[in-house]
Amino acid sequence: MNRNHGRIRFIWLCITPAFVLFVLFMLIPTFNVFRMSVYKWSGFSAEKQFVGFSNFRILLDDEVFVKSFQNTVLLLVIVTILTMSMALLFAAVMTRENVKGKDLYRVVFYIPNILSVVVIAAIFSAIYDAEQGLLNGLLGMLRLDVLQRMWLGDQGLVIYSIAGAMIWQSVGYYMVMYMASMSSIPESFYEASALEGSGKVRQFFSITLPLIWQNLRNTLTFFIISSINLSFTLIKAMTNGGPDGATEVFLNYMYKQAYTNSSYGYGMAIGSVVFLFSFGLSLLVSRATKREPLQF
Repeated sequence: MNRNHGRIRFIWLCITPAFVLFVLFMLIPTFNVFRMSVYKWSGFSAEKQFVGFSNFRILLDDEVFVKSFQNTVLLLVIVTILTMSMALLFAAVMTRENVKGKDLYRVVFYIPNILSVVVIAAIFSAIYDAEQGLLNGLLGMLRLDVLQRMWLGDQGLVIYSIAGAMIWQSVGYYMVMYMASMSSIPESFYEASALEGSGKVRQFFSITLPLIWQNLRNTLTFFIISSINLSFTLIKAMTNGGPDGATEVFLNYMYKQAYTNSSYGYGMAIGSVVFLFSFGLSLLVSRATKREPLQF
């Protein structure tokens, strides 16, 4: 009995610091975001006016907010599909094929993930530069001048240009994670499948993908949430929501309202919507991808 009490005390001693930090830096700030969303407050004065759900009703008629919601969803869909697909493809090739310099490629692909987002923004701002940028320069060398564009100035293209930067930053990290999972699959599975006449594409969908599904499911949820934050930092550094709101996203619009337009209460209402959207999307993805894990 004393041994059990000692074990319980030890467990509580271990989890208490993490629990206290979680309450201080997660629960309390989140509660304050929701609390401040029902006030009209500039963020600087001592006076706060309780307005109930008026801030949320204003959101429904705010065209900029609706546009930021659409841009956020568009980025999430494009970046998630392309990043996950490319990461899985590259990981499968690097794992299953005899690629020379495999370790070097792994490092090269991973480098973008360790770079500061501001550095990535500077790199792609230079690439997309209309006059001296690498992309337009390459198109000019290939005599494809008709395809040259103002990549960060065209309202119809700029959101896709941002998506390209997000994909470049993320794909290597997830490729390395999937390579680790794929490398642990016994080779005998593929040998038996090959003897039965299965090709590499069939092996990927019948063996590789089901056996790494749990890893894919976990990384997918994490990636979607992190992409909301990444889109904000990249857009803040590259376009600040322009041109004419074409790249405005949730968090950038919230930042402008709370810290630039002195509409802190309204900004926190946007923050509340972002929190609920992120939580709901994570729950939806988790439910949609749930399946019995396969073991080997």
